[in-house]
Amino acid sequence: MNILVVNFEYPPLGGGGGVATKKLAEGWVQTGHGVTVITSGGLDLPPKEILNGVRIIRAPVMRKNLATASLLSMAAFSPAGLLTFIRNKVCFDIVNTHFSIPSGPLGHYLARKYKAPNVLSIHGADIYDPTRFSPKDNFFLKRINKYLLDNASAVVAQSKDICSKAIHYYRVHRSIDIIPLPYSPIEFKHTTRKELGLFPDRHYIVSVGRLVKRKGYGYLIEAFARTKDPRAELLIVGDGPELEPLRQLARERAVADRVHLLGYQTEERKFQYLDNADLYVLSSEHEGFGIVLQEAMQIGLPIVSTNVGGQVDFLREGYNALLVSPCDPSAMAESIDRLLGNPSLRERMRINNITDLTSFDVTTVCNKYLRIFRRVLKG
Repeated sequence: MNILVVNFEYPPLGGGGGVATKKLAEGWVQTGHGVTVITSGGLDLPPKEILNGVRIIRAPVMRKNLATASLLSMAAFSPAGLLTFIRNKVCFDIVNTHFSIPSGPLGHYLARKYKAPNVLSIHGADIYDPTRFSPKDNFFLKRINKYLLDNASAVVAQSKDICSKAIHYYRVHRSIDIIPLPYSPIEFKHTTRKELGLFPDRHYIVSVGRLVKRKGYGYLIEAFARTKDPRAELLIVGDGPELEPLRQLARERAVADRVHLLGYQTEERKFQYLDNADLYVLSSEHEGFGIVLQEAMQIGLPIVSTNVGGQVDFLREGYNALLVSPCDPSAMAESIDRLLGNPSLRERMRINNITDLTSFDVTTVCNKYLRIFRRVLKG
């Protein structure tokens, strides 16, 4: 079949939702399907190209940042995407729209216009965001979301948490399929701590993500300041609007010399930092799924994570992670200290995380989507 994928973010733009979309698109191509992606342009990215068999068409939306999208660029995506679609010949049998807001209106319109089914994939902040302007709290956006959820041919949530929030906040009275984000192990060149400028005798705590309030990095720095291990150092990989406030917080807590805000890193360098760390911390106030946790699992890192969001579908207390409440630096610090002081627990979690990663196999996840596509195509 010919699959039209609509997502305002697609690598190198955006975070986990875009990365997952790329893996799905390339997985479908490998099984013999045609895939076209309509996504955002900007930052000198070519307006169209073919990568790994996927046809990518980028709409001009004045995107100026790899990691985060401005409200203006999100608002511009549907109209710009429609004009871009009209200018390019795209044949499709089915639409897979990722993120109800802001991608949803474009995917819905194209499906209705060309009489094709639309499978809507919901990810996280498009349904619920605890820290900023959330669709559930806006009269207009809440009704758009409900309409899109009610009128899609099928809805796929990446976790039980997102499914339940869609039902609760938008009064959705329909079945929602739950399919986790796909993951394929990333190949990278292994390197040493010395080559990364790290010390051989330190305990390195690492976290990866966009520096936005929802990720809770302020709480992570507060927790780090309370840890008891004088050899501990914190590595935060990622860029975003909270960079300077986090630097200031590290100075105020007198840990600036041990908190390393590394900014944007290439995929390979990111994995090299993960590979040389001792444990991973997810401090998010809410996470739709947490693809960064899959990356940490690939390395075999033990995990400290907040317990609200899609991550609780696959993180289990004491088995492969220690779970804490969001916005609780004291509990987070205690869990970090517990893992740093217990090598045997870290080793058990390492083995369990490497083993459990196989449940996110790309082929398996792609086939789950294809079964839904065939179902809705039959009507």
